[in-house]
Amino acid sequence: MDKEGIVRSEQRELSTAPEEINGADDERFMREALKEARRAAEKGEAPVGAVIVCGGRIIGRGHNLRERLGDPTAHAEMLAIREAALVQGGWRLNGCTLYVTMEPCPMCAGAAILARLQRLVYGAPDPKAGAAGSCLDLLSLTCFNHRVAVLGGVCAEACAGIVQHFFRRLRGSGENEGCQEDHSG
Repeated sequence: MDKEGIVRSEQRELSTAPEEINGADDERFMREALKEARRAAEKGEAPVGAVIVCGGRIIGRGHNLRERLGDPTAHAEMLAIREAALVQGGWRLNGCTLYVTMEPCPMCAGAAILARLQRLVYGAPDPKAGAAGSCLDLLSLTCFNHRVAVLGGVCAEACAGIVQHFFRRLRGSGENEGCQEDHSG
């Protein structure tokens, strides 16, 4: 891991055959994504975590680093996709599954399509920015040349809970005072 907390992986051979999926595996890998979300929270970042699994092995991990890196694209999913592409030695992540604690935004849902991911499994819905069905459903559009299968609600309570706890604590600390709009006219 480098000084910014980004994991840089060495290229290695991995199976990309579509894996046999079951609910226990989905929960196990979502727990790994939750570990990443906790790492984000420890750094003062919005607690969203992601892992990419191919052939039953985690080949990419990420957690939000937007504040630390000053990069609006440093979402958990984007960082996990980048690492997985490095590990695979190319951008096509055929046969791989992205596990993420929060429903992806449009940027991350688009990246899942462009990376040719087989599946997207998310925990908590995001009614304000979710692009897998909550706010919009980018992943169900038929105009793209690749379709990503979507499963939502895996470990949803734990995934939503970590976000709620983080923002309750943040609001309680007064850190975001001054960010509220003045509607007094």
